[in-house]
Amino acid sequence: MVRLAAFLLAIVLVVAALGHVLLGQRAQGIGTPPLHELVIETAKGPVVLKVEIASTPEAWQRGLMFRESLPEDQGMLFLFPQATGSPFWMKNTLIPLSIAFADQNGKILRILDMEPCSKDPCPSYHPGVAYRQALEVNQGWFRRHGVKEGDRWRLK
Repeated sequence: MVRLAAFLLAIVLVVAALGHVLLGQRAQGIGTPPLHELVIETAKGPVVLKVEIASTPEAWQRGLMFRESLPEDQGMLFLFPQATGSPFWMKNTLIPLSIAFADQNGKILRILDMEPCSKDPCPSYHPGVAYRQALEVNQGWFRRHGVKEGDRWRLK
């Protein structure tokens, strides 16, 4: 009986220690996507945005799906290995977004607003240009910060 009690106590201590480690990792941001600084050069001066990078087919497909909010100073930057004209869609995306499509040098070619969609069929948002990068932010962010087609961005 004493051995069983000692064994159970050991299990409780191990679980408590693991919980403490996991909570500490969450507080440090471990397990969350890293953020990178993106600088957009506008006519009014530089604008800085923190972005998650989506550079794999899995990340491109997932995008910002199922997120209930996006901090005002954050976005998601999609990087593609070659030029594409593929449309974006908002299936299972819960927040309205704006998207800017850019060439390989970060020159903004097109900006569109996109609406959340939870049921098929969801509309596709075609940029009408070939692009290598796309940046999703909260809807209206580009307008609020004076970002226009022709401006350029770069990762810092």
